[in-house]
This record gives sequence, C-alpha cells and structure tokens, in this order.
Amino acid sequence: ALVNQPIFQGNRKIKDRDLANRVQLQSRTPFSQAALDADIAAIQEAYAAIGRNNVSVTGETMETGDGRVNVVFNIDEGDRTKIASVTFAGNDAYGDGRLRQVISTKRSNLLSGLLRDDVYSEDRLRTDEDKLRDFYFNRGYADFQIVSSAGEFDAAANAYNVAFTVEEGARYRYGEITLDSTIPDVNTAVLSRLVTTRAGRVYSASEIEDTIIALQEKLAADGFAFAQVTPRGDRNFADNTISITYTIDQGPRLYVERIEIRGNDRTRDYVIRREFDISEGDALNQVMIQRARKRLEALGFFSRVNISTVAGSEPDRVVLVVEVEDQATGDIGIGAGYSIGGDDSGVQLEGSITERNLLGRGQFLKLAIGGSADTRTYTISFTEPYFLGSRISAGFDIQNQTREFDFYDKETNGATVRFGLPITEALSAQLAYNFTEETYKCDEYVDGPDPDQLYCRGVTSEQLLNDINRGTWVKSSLSTSLTYNTLDNRQDPREGLFARGTVEFAGLGGDANYLKATASATYYQPLVEELNVIGLISIGAGHIEELSSDGLRSFDLFRSSTSIIRGFDSNGIGPFDPADPANLSAGGTHVGGTTYFKATAEAQFPLPFLPENLGLRGAVFADAATLYGNDLSAGLVSTDMELRASVGVGISWASPFGPLRFDYAIPVQKEATDKVREFSFGVSTRF
Repeated sequence: ALVNQPIFQGNRKIKDRDLANRVQLQSRTPFSQAALDADIAAIQEAYAAIGRNNVSVTGETMETGDGRVNVVFNIDEGDRTKIASVTFAGNDAYGDGRLRQVISTKRSNLLSGLLRDDVYSEDRLRTDEDKLRDFYFNRGYADFQIVSSAGEFDAAANAYNVAFTVEEGARYRYGEITLDSTIPDVNTAVLSRLVTTRAGRVYSASEIEDTIIALQEKLAADGFAFAQVTPRGDRNFADNTISITYTIDQGPRLYVERIEIRGNDRTRDYVIRREFDISEGDALNQVMIQRARKRLEALGFFSRVNISTVAGSEPDRVVLVVEVEDQATGDIGIGAGYSIGGDDSGVQLEGSITERNLLGRGQFLKLAIGGSADTRTYTISFTEPYFLGSRISAGFDIQNQTREFDFYDKETNGATVRFGLPITEALSAQLAYNFTEETYKCDEYVDGPDPDQLYCRGVTSEQLLNDINRGTWVKSSLSTSLTYNTLDNRQDPREGLFARGTVEFAGLGGDANYLKATASATYYQPLVEELNVIGLISIGAGHIEELSSDGLRSFDLFRSSTSIIRGFDSNGIGPFDPADPANLSAGGTHVGGTTYFKATAEAQFPLPFLPENLGLRGAVFADAATLYGNDLSAGLVSTDMELRASVGVGISWASPFGPLRFDYAIPVQKEATDKVREFSFGVSTRF
C-alpha cells in the first residue's frame, strides 16, 4: 500500500509540519511496519528534545481506497519531564552550587518552562563534561578527570536525577617556560614576548592556547606558513608545578584545496566563508580553522558547527568540510517593566521585531516601539557586519521620541550612521555621524517681570527657560570611540576588563558647538572562587568644553543617574538653580554640570537556598561621584567639586526579559541641595 498522508492527533506542543518533517512515511511512499516503528521512535525523540520523555505514541492505518492508506499517529504528550537534582561527587575545591553554575543542565524550578534549561539529553551531558573540564583546566587542575556522568530516570516522579563523579587532582602552577625551535632562522627571543604564561602563576589551559595562537600567527607573518607550535608539559609532583616547553617544528606541507560547506539551508555560503582567515590555495593552519569555528559559533546563527578535513585530489591537498545546522534567528518581543529612580520612571512597555540573520545574509535588523505614561519611542536599527566585503561593520539607527515633562514637552528626531573596526580580538574602534533635532514646547506661557521675555509656567530655572524658548535645536556631530573587552561573558561577567573611551565633536553645522569626552572602565575578578563571589571595580569620567561664543545649553551638560551614583534621584546632584536664592529648601532645579567623576566597588554573590538557573544574585556596594561646573547663568549653587558617596545592597536578576536590578542605597555624603532616592529598580548595566 502507498501512503496517502500522515495525520497527527493529540499534539499541541509540536506542530504538524514539524512532526511531518521527521517521519519517513510521506505521501506516495510505500507503507511498512518497519517505517512506522521508526517514525514512532522519531516522534518520541522530538518530544524528548523538548523535555517530554513520557510521551506515548501509537500508529495505525486507515484505508482510503485505491490501495492507499492514511497513517495516523496518536500522541499523548504527557507532562514535562523534570530534572529533580544535579549532584557532584569527588569535588573538594568547588562546591556543588558553583559547579552547577558551570554546566548547562539545570534543576527544574518555576522558570524552567520558560527557560527550557531543564531538558535532559545525553548530548547536553557530554557538553557539560567539556564545560567542567574547561573550568578545572583553566584553574590549575591539569589532572582533572570525569569518572562518570549519568541521568537516572525516576518513572514515578517523571524526573531525572543527574550525577557527576569527578577526580580533581592537585592544583598546579607554571614552572619554567621555554621556547625550542627546530626551524633555522626562527628568532625565539622575539617570539618569547608573545608568551602569556608566566612562571609561578596558576596553570591555565586557555592561556596556553592563547600563546599557541599568538606564536602561530607571528610565525605565519614571518614567512613560516607550515610551522607548528606544540606545548609539552613536564609535571613536578613534588612542588605541583608544570614546566612548559613550546616546541616549534616544521609541519607537513598541506594546502587547502577547497572549503566545502554543508547543512546551511538558510545562511548563505559567503556569510560562513568570510569568517575564515584562510582561503582555497592557502597553507593549512589549524589555529585559523579553530578560530573560524569559534567565530561561527559566536554568530548565533547555528545550533551546531563542525569543521573537519578530508583528503584532497593530491597528497598535499586537503578539503575543509564545514558542517552547520541553521537555527532560528528572529525574535518577536513584547515586554513590560517598571522602573524606579530613572529618567523615565513608571510602567514601561516595548514591542520589537528582531532578525539577526536577515535573509541569510548575516545582517541585523530591529524595529521597536516603546513607551510609558510620559514617553513614546520608535526605533529602527540596521547593521551590515561586513561592509564592502571587509571586516568593517556599518549600520544606521533612526529614532523618534516624544516625552512629556511636568511643564513642557520634548520631541527628538535622530539618525546615526556608524562604522566599527576590529583592531584585535579584544580591541575595536567605532566612528559615527549623529544628527539630532530636538523641539521643545511649553505647556503654558505666563506673564513675568520682563514683558519682552516668555515665561513657561512652573519653570523656575533661567537656563532651562532659555533653552525651552529656543524651540527647535539641531545637533550635527562626529563621535569616535575605542572599546577594550576581555570579559569572559558579556551577559554574566565574572572575570576580565571592559573599557571604553568616547570623544564627540559637535559643530558640523547645526546649533551645537562643543567637544565632549567620556571614559569608563569596569574590572571583574573572582574574590572567593569556590563560593562564586565576584568583585568589581568601576571608574568613569566625563567633560564637555564649549567651542563657540554661543555657549552651551543646559541640555548639553551631564546629568546624574543611577549609572553614576546610586542613592540619589535621577538628575539629583550637581549645580542647582534655586527657585529662591535666599531659601534653598524652597525648591529649584538641577541643571547639569560640565564635568563628572565616578567610582564603584562591589561584591556579587549567589543567594543561598535558591536554584542557580533562577539567575538571582546579591550584591553589596559603595559608590562615590561628583558632578560640577556650570557658568551658564548667575545664582547657581553646588557648582564646585563636592563629593557624594553612598553604600547599599542590591539584587540582580538575569531574567528572560533582560538583566534587571534592584538597589537600596543610603547616601553617606551629600549636599543640602541634593535629592535622595534610596530605592532604584530597572535594567541592569555597569558599562
């Protein structure tokens, strides 16, 4: 009999078309019991992949005449299979809680249905083994081994109990570090400057890998295309050191015959090829191949990336086979939140459509609409990561924002054209042209002491009044920045440095004429590794200098926020324009300053008795900042470099809706005109 069509009944979690793509019994194919049994197993595997291991699938046929049958799959999806526990044995240096944060298999909790990180699979278990090895190898445990890893299924509870058994071994430091070359003319003295491993430091496999990459690249640049760098370790068990010798040998003369790409049903070939620093005809370089693999994985376009070599048409030729599997790269987001202590406090809504691999070309596009009770924002962003075929990104942003203040309204229309250039793996440069048009409208004008002056009801600051009365204001500027990023994880950093410096020149036409410079740096370092306590130190500064006799506007100046200092209201410190100079408590307006400095010290730690994959962490911190400098009008106070400081506690949440942060800060050093806000809540960022 021939199959008329497959029919699926009882399925709600997986759509018909997705199940149809998994079965062999398609329309006009011969029916067989073996094929039916294989299709039932394939459907069960599909449900296991989404965490439903107790799915029940049966198959039957229904004759339709003319020697054809419909194949009916009856599906009872059952409940989600959970992970009841994840335990470790043999670990002394690090507790179970710390190791559970390393692996991707998580215990089930209230958010598991949304995060889908409690799905058990053998493939994920093998991946977790690699994560554990990397974790220990990079922290000195060169003898680390995984004795066993397994998930035991409890049918009564419909849950897995996952257990890892490990042997940590001793913790090593580097002994003597040497270079040895068998290739004439190789200058090992010059190459030694590229070695990042140092005697006495804790052994790290990633540092050795970084050194190998740096040496290979230098050798290739010096004309030794086939040179290979091999590290050899000599353990000293008496003092727990490992001496490393980097041996440089002449490798086999192999050339890349061609690069063959498979499995990319959506992503175009050239998007994959451009991540390789080698082309057809080049010398085979395993370091560059591994770097290309990491770049492809970092794109987020593929669920799987594998690069292998097969023999070419000649003994000295090889074929690079790149196997990938496309994954979904588009998102439709609808979010809601509530912010306290920011420039736009209150309920906030946002809807967005994002595509990170537009039409398979590797381009980024985002359309977003957001708003709150007082603000409405529309944004379009586009990025081409390889502009004109080079590794230079180019893109643009278009934004419209309408905001209602207490006594006036502001509408902003802006556009930015930007370019980005990677200088090294950690250092990049950005250049942008910015055009902004701002229009201010007073809610109600009233009579004042000067009949020739317009007075906006409720506005007591002379600076603010003058700027509102300008109506429409245009800024045309050029900005450039340098970014240095060695963070191990941008979303959840534990180690590394993120630093950025930006200079903006406004004066390419328009009404603004100034030079503005900002700089910030945040350094992360584990304080107590076994307890996953992370410390950070952050510093920052900014200054604006007017370049014409027209002067600055108050809107050009810096204003304080929770990113500068917590414990104070948004725009709550700095130069102050009092409503009554004789009585500072009678009210007034902070009008911004030309210069600010800030510093933060913070310790972050996991919250006890909570599952790691909830993403909740606690923090204690101390902030210090100053905001000063303003001579735009007479009668201002707090214009000098007065220091403010605060201490507090916080809770951060790596939520499915983005990183959120709640802080409670108490000012311990403040001025009489400062506005205090001890609680703040909103999107978390310290960069």
